[in-house]
Amino acid sequence: MPGITNIRLTTLFDTGMTNDPLDEILTLAVQTNGNVDPEFIRQIHYHIQEIFSGASPGFQANSTKYHNLRHTQGVVLATIRLFHGLMLDNHRFPPHIIEQTLISAYFHDTGLLLQTSEIADSGASYTKFHEARSIKFMNQYLDSLKAPKNLRDDCATIIKFTNLSIDPNTLQVSSDEIRFGGRVLGSADILAQMANRYYLERLPLLHQEHLAGGIREHASPLDLMRHTVDFYQNVIEKRLQETFGNISQSMRTHFLNRWQIDQDLYQKNISNNIDYLNKIIIHCSVGNTYLEKYLRRTPPPDSY
Repeated sequence: MPGITNIRLTTLFDTGMTNDPLDEILTLAVQTNGNVDPEFIRQIHYHIQEIFSGASPGFQANSTKYHNLRHTQGVVLATIRLFHGLMLDNHRFPPHIIEQTLISAYFHDTGLLLQTSEIADSGASYTKFHEARSIKFMNQYLDSLKAPKNLRDDCATIIKFTNLSIDPNTLQVSSDEIRFGGRVLGSADILAQMANRYYLERLPLLHQEHLAGGIREHASPLDLMRHTVDFYQNVIEKRLQETFGNISQSMRTHFLNRWQIDQDLYQKNISNNIDYLNKIIIHCSVGNTYLEKYLRRTPPPDSY
């Protein structure tokens, strides 16, 4: 887009034309398939806002700083952007696959929320098996809508594609369409996290969540950062390109069609983050340089 400013580009990436990501989510959903029900998506969007804020009966307000509502909304936006780009690249999806994948995106991290009856310092206590809890909470919601069992089962399968400890090729799926939906969400979850403008500043928050969840793989935030570079190069890139069939390349098609920007902004941001992360690792590994010197940005509030 000629003459676009960095501030405007940041807004376009974060939310789209307005400051509310729901506007862009609904616009792209209808553009991708005109038979998608925008009111159903709107209903789920507001329900998720309510449970993260603690306004929904049965849930405490979200207490995790990395996996927060802003992260969830970012994953949903990345999911529909990827569907949109894939459609432009001549893939076709029935509306129910788009809707089911978006449902799964909205609920994929709800397992890190605490129920009102639970006593814990943070929902991060459930990190190790939060996917199963997310599926449980999603099923409760779908039951309230009297959704058929096969819909619940398919959405549960799609959520499992976000679990990095699972090989998605070992999952039993009901159809190739559900497998594709899982690959879209699995890709979107990775892209939305690692392309975030505040990803590096948020890694210490992720380290705190790991500690609260009993994960002791990293001795410090810097140790997590070192591992992140290696993990991205040896695990994440393979997962995106091979396991998920490199469908993320259609993000470039999306940005070109939607904003006349001939770039995959997700991959561009990820590359910038990894490059800067390498710089941090080098400079903070010698002398008495403090990590805070290189992490100057303040992550925004938990939601838009």
